[in-house]
Amino acid sequence: MGSKKRQQTINKRNRERAIEEKRTLKRQRKQEKREAARSGEPIPGDPIAGDAIASDAIADEPTAGDAFADEATATPAEPPTDVD
Repeated sequence: MGSKKRQQTINKRNRERAIEEKRTLKRQRKQEKREAARSGEPIPGDPIAGDAIASDAIADEPTAGDAFADEATATPAEPPTDVD
């Protein structure tokens, strides 16, 4: 029975460690955002700041990461052939 209790304890510690890591990463992201806001740089991971940078591009031209542009320039797939 000692083995089951020990495994429970190990699992509990692993869960606690994972939670603490998530909290630490969240604190770091918040700190980076605060520092970026103070220095006037674009906020990392902020989709709004990314849109402001992308607005300089011409809207009618497809970009490399544009899914619709990739579909428009892609060559059609060949139908499967039966090999007998």
